[in-house]
Amino acid sequence: MQPKITLKDLANLAGVSISTVSKALNDSPEIGEKTRVKIKEIAESYNYVPNNIARSLKSKSTKIIGVIIPAILLEFFSKVLYGIEMEATRLGYKIVICLSNESHQKEVESIDTFINGSVDGIILSVAEETQKNKDYSHFYKTLKYNVPMVMFDRVIDEITCDKVTVDDFEGAFKATNFLLEIGCENVVFLNIISNISVGQLREQGYVSAMQKSDKEVKILTPQHYNEIEKELLPVFKNEKVDAILAADEYSAVLAMNVARMNGYDIPKDISIIGFTNGLISEHAIPSLTVVSQHAENIGKQAVSSLVNRLESETSTETIHTVVKTNIVERNSTR
Repeated sequence: MQPKITLKDLANLAGVSISTVSKALNDSPEIGEKTRVKIKEIAESYNYVPNNIARSLKSKSTKIIGVIIPAILLEFFSKVLYGIEMEATRLGYKIVICLSNESHQKEVESIDTFINGSVDGIILSVAEETQKNKDYSHFYKTLKYNVPMVMFDRVIDEITCDKVTVDDFEGAFKATNFLLEIGCENVVFLNIISNISVGQLREQGYVSAMQKSDKEVKILTPQHYNEIEKELLPVFKNEKVDAILAADEYSAVLAMNVARMNGYDIPKDISIIGFTNGLISEHAIPSLTVVSQHAENIGKQAVSSLVNRLESETSTETIHTVVKTNIVERNSTR
């Protein structure tokens, strides 16, 4: 493999100083146009690539943001990532993405990769396994190294950093009340994400609304999507359920499938609401009423918080931004 050409090599080839080469490549007005063109042509002919690590050591800034997300296939995180990329680009930053795949170990490895100086700051949503085992040592390590960090959606209260969350409690509370107001009497909460903070907050919102209306609380907590049918069948056969609020989009769509297979007409016999306003919800049959979390906005807010922290001259108190939800009515509710 051919070794990478350096600034020193370019300086020797052009017959100028290293400083002159550096200034020419950065379009400094101190260097004449003829010299700049000559140096750039030499650099291009030798496929010169700037050493960003060396540059960042000098400027103490990489203009790169590290992003850690639990999953890429879930549309919510894809939309958040889109918002992050759009806002980062607008503000002159690039992003590097790591997937934890809900693994604590992968999350730790991603943090270790980022805190070595390769990024200016970190945006992340906490892995399910991390929330389950409550091992936050890697986050404390990040704070110890003074690497700014913003948590979004799934956050850890004990970690002192900026946060961007959805009002999950209020979202579930409003969705439950919506079902009750359209005449539903027996609302079941289907919570496949009961191990993570957002699932717990949505469950609390549902319980609060049901208790406030003196309705019976009924919660199902399958551990995997393939367990949803088994959990729902006894409810459909033995109880008078007329509504389901699901803690996520996939569960809601699967619940609709199980309901139809058991003779329920949607929305005549049963109304169903899910969380996250994705393509699956929009194109399901019938289309799914959802609690919209405004995922792209969450991503933009996370970048804005981090960049404000990076570029602020003075340290400020940590900021917790809460994004409000709204209900998007479609054909799965009467």
